Amino acid sequence: MFRAKWFDAMRLGGLHAEKTLPGNWVVDCKDVGRGEKALVYLGRYLYRGVLPEKNIIADVDAKTSFRYMDNKGEQQTRTLPGAEFLWLLLQHVLPQRFRRVRDFGILHANSKRLIQLLQILLRVVVPQPTSKPERPPILCQHCGNPMMVTCK
Repeated sequence: MFRAKWFDAMRLGGLHAEKTLPGNWVVDCKDVGRGEKALVYLGRYLYRGVLPEKNIIADVDAKTSFRYMDNKGEQQTRTLPGAEFLWLLLQHVLPQRFRRVRDFGILHANSKRLIQLLQILLRVVVPQPTSKPERPPILCQHCGNPMMVTCK
């Protein structure tokens, strides 16, 4: 019953979903007014989460274009219909009371001492970082002598 209403609401809004959506849904719907708090939450999540706002390039003709990094570390651009874009984005929203692992525990930015202690206890040999090669000096275009970079 909910599924039919959901598809009708999407069609009225000009959005279309694929027919391969799951048949059974577990839904807890509550009236949230106009949704301002939901937009604030999503805005905060977008800022710190999966897709920074600066990576949303365009929203034209109900299609959203955005930049992202693929698994190889290369920057890609993709354009999707609005409903599909929101579906992909909302798959990354965590349920209530869940926290991202990278913000807590040993992956937290302040846990470097704990990681070092674990490495000692587990006898992990950490390779020493290699020094970066020195940059070649910047040469003057007119006389060819090395230039000195100063900051104000």
